[in-house]
Amino acid sequence: MRILVVSDTHGDIGNFSKVIRKHKDIDVVVHCGDGADDVFDAKLMFPDKMFIAVRGNCDFCTESPNIETITLEGKRLFITHGHIYNVKYDLLKLTLAGKEAGADLVLFGHTHLPTNIYDDGLYLLNPGSLRGYKGSFALVDISEAGILINLQNLDS
Repeated sequence: MRILVVSDTHGDIGNFSKVIRKHKDIDVVVHCGDGADDVFDAKLMFPDKMFIAVRGNCDFCTESPNIETITLEGKRLFITHGHIYNVKYDLLKLTLAGKEAGADLVLFGHTHLPTNIYDDGLYLLNPGSLRGYKGSFALVDISEAGILINLQNLDS
């Protein structure tokens, strides 16, 4: 299973749709917040894709939750924007929340900085911000062999 992970699109539906079109083999799109309107538009543009989205600190009019947990291909994903865990300061609260949820993979945003950390059986992934010419995102492959994370920029 291939998952596209994005965050912090902040109205840049152009970059968001460009990445989805480029990676036709994705099964699931995860948006880690600050782009509720973009998720709404992308769902209309790509009705064949499964979308999972959480609320960011700039998503004022959305019914998306602050936290989403889901199991895909036997791996538990803990998804949040990160602002409620103060991820701009450190990742301890987020790591503990992910471990408490029994997660294999924690997906978050908010800092706009791509991050890929493996900590004692737990992956922490922030795809960065997909907004603008330096936008970034991540592809996550889940298989029987495990989890493979690939951070990318728009120009790669």
